Amino acid sequence: MATNMQVLLASRPVGWVTEENFKIVNTPVAKPAEGQILVRNHYLSLDPYMRGRMNDTKSYAAKQEIDQVMVGGTVGEVIESKNPKFKVGDIVTGAYGWQQYGCSDGTGVNKVDASKVPMSAYLGVIGMPGVTAWVGLLDICQPKAGETVVVSAASGAVGSAVGQIAKLKGCRAVGIAGGKEKCDYVVNELGFDACVDYKAGRLNQDLKAATPDGIDCYFENVGGEILDAVLKRTNAFSRIAVCGLISQYNATEPYGVKTFQAILTNRIKVQGFIVSDRLNLWPPALKDLADWVATGKLKYRETVAHGLESAPKAFIGLLKGQNFGKQLVKLI
Repeated sequence: MATNMQVLLASRPVGWVTEENFKIVNTPVAKPAEGQILVRNHYLSLDPYMRGRMNDTKSYAAKQEIDQVMVGGTVGEVIESKNPKFKVGDIVTGAYGWQQYGCSDGTGVNKVDASKVPMSAYLGVIGMPGVTAWVGLLDICQPKAGETVVVSAASGAVGSAVGQIAKLKGCRAVGIAGGKEKCDYVVNELGFDACVDYKAGRLNQDLKAATPDGIDCYFENVGGEILDAVLKRTNAFSRIAVCGLISQYNATEPYGVKTFQAILTNRIKVQGFIVSDRLNLWPPALKDLADWVATGKLKYRETVAHGLESAPKAFIGLLKGQNFGKQLVKLI
């Protein structure tokens, strides 16, 4: 009998996630009932939001339960179907989590065309991270040509798209990333105007040099000291889209923002958002993203771990900023 490898949450982390917080099990592959499909997952998406789900706290989404398959987006192939909406061989995205196979009635599962772009792209630049970049920048920040857009975690799946979209809209794009290699990638390969290496020890000075006209839009992925440094450079009536606060996800003593007064002084609009709240914007976002990727206007990069058993280590690496672009796990 075929087996389905799964990664479960074994315990809730206190501070930093460890591999001991996960448990790998093998279970029989489910047989689809009438109306269901069986999918062989090819890629698993690893994303920072998963860290918040591991806590036993109230949030915008249900917590990850102990001894249940870790939540996560997947792309794969339908290998058995008893649902007329899907046929064997369809390539589909879904939320089957950290496992090799997924079985469901097809709710929330979408067919994708992997003939023009690799199927993995539907978990990254033409998927949730790309749509997150599009919504946070274009719908919330609404940058105007000539304005300065700053994005933290600039070499990641979301941040790399934010800066490139800003350039497509005629803005000055400035990234913040950790390390010279990431900053070189952001500027030389993605076309940002500048990138600040926050690990260099000159965050405030370097950000000032990179934003001589101040900051009009900030796409927040990190929080902490970086948010404070950005607030010092904001212009009047600037906008901040708060997408993530990854520097705080493993902190036992959260950082307290020290420059909060700038929000009042500069009349800044600050809005947190969850991209799943904006489902009406997904179709236009996905159309733009697919067009930009197909025409070479939007570049992307992937960091790929191999084998489901590598997912816990790769996830911890993601939280420590070890990935370039989208972090994936190749399951086949």
